[in-house]
Amino acid sequence: MPLSSVAANASEQEIPYYQSVGNECAMFEQAFQQRLPLLLKGPTGCGKTRFVSHMAAKLGKPLFTVSCHDDLTAADLTGRYLLQGGETRWVDGPLTRAVREGGICYLDEVVEARKDVTVVLHPLTDDRRMLPLERTGELLEAPDDFMLVVSYNPGYQHILKSLKPSTRQRFVAMSFDFPPPAVERDIVARESGLAPERCAALVNLAASLRAMKGQDLEEGVSTRLLVYCATLIGTGMPILDAARATLVEPLSDDADVQEGLMEAIHATFG
Repeated sequence: MPLSSVAANASEQEIPYYQSVGNECAMFEQAFQQRLPLLLKGPTGCGKTRFVSHMAAKLGKPLFTVSCHDDLTAADLTGRYLLQGGETRWVDGPLTRAVREGGICYLDEVVEARKDVTVVLHPLTDDRRMLPLERTGELLEAPDDFMLVVSYNPGYQHILKSLKPSTRQRFVAMSFDFPPPAVERDIVARESGLAPERCAALVNLAASLRAMKGQDLEEGVSTRLLVYCATLIGTGMPILDAARATLVEPLSDDADVQEGLMEAIHATFG
C-alpha cells in the first residue's frame, strides 16, 4: 500500500467540501504564507483530514498524506535504496518528495509513528527548513511553497504515545472539535444526501452518545459515522439497523455498552 497520496491542483479538481466554523481557514493560509509548520489537534472523525485536503486544493498545492502507524519509520518518510531493474536506486519517500517538489506534507496521527520520525521533522520545523538525507549525503532546503502539517487525537494520548513539549512547541497549533449542531446537520446532509430535517435527529443523537465518552466509551461518535448512518438511511435501510451498523458496532464490542447505545437510539427514533 503506498504511503502517500497526491492531490491535483485546484484547477484540475473540485475543492473538497469543508464548512468552516471559525478562523481555521485564514490561520492555515497565514501559516502557509509565513512558512510555519501546523499542528491540528482533535477527536477522530471531526474533519481534520478533510480540512487539510480542502486547504491544499484551495491553495492549488499538491498534498502528500501519510497515515502514521506503529511501524512507520523515518526511512518510510524520507526514502530508501531499492532494487529496480537490476540496479539499486534511491527512491524518495513522501516527505522528501514534498520538500523537493513543493507542496503540503500531512502526517495524520503523528504520535502513532516511531520516535525517530519526529527527529527527522525537527530541522524542517525551525528557521532552517532543511531535510538532511544521510543515506544520499544531500541536505535539501524546503522551498517557499512547502508546508508540514501534522495531526493527532489528544484523547488517545498516554505516556508512551505523546508529542514531547520540545516537538509541540515547533508548531503553530489549532484545536478541532465536532461542529456546532446546525453546522454538523448541514455537513451530514450535504455529504449523505439525506434531508436536513432527518439529519438533525442524528446530530441530536450524536450529542447524547458523545456525553458517554469517558464513561462507557473511549471516543464519541464522529461526524464521519453520522454521514455513514445518514447514507444508509437514504438507501431505505431501517433507521435502527443503520444506527446499529454505524453508531453502535464501530464504537464498542462490549454487550452492555452496546445495549446502552441502542437504548439512546430507541429514545431518539422510537
